[in-house]
Amino acid sequence: MVRVKRGTTSLKRRRSVLKQTKGFKWGRKSKERAAKEALLHAYTHAFRDRKKRKGDFRKLWQIRINAASRESGLSYSKLINQLKKADVKINRKILATLAEKQPEVFKKIVEEAQNK
Repeated sequence: MVRVKRGTTSLKRRRSVLKQTKGFKWGRKSKERAAKEALLHAYTHAFRDRKKRKGDFRKLWQIRINAASRESGLSYSKLINQLKKADVKINRKILATLAEKQPEVFKKIVEEAQNK
């Protein structure tokens, strides 16, 4: 049977782990065992926070819409309720962008919601 030398495979794996932990503090950036443990936690936080980011953006949009709608004398919840009743199908991301970049268009949407 042919002899198999595994040095290159394990070295490649080790280098990969240490490359991913670049910038970590203390031995977590240079010691393989500590680096692996640190990566396990980092992957968990990264997965969770990718999901969490979506909620953070929604909160930001709500704040922007609320600030713009208060200038028209409405609260966020009343505006959203009126938009639903007027059957205006526009999502919060677009509403927030309009409120920030094109306030005159946002005001027309608010008036449309109030008129119906």
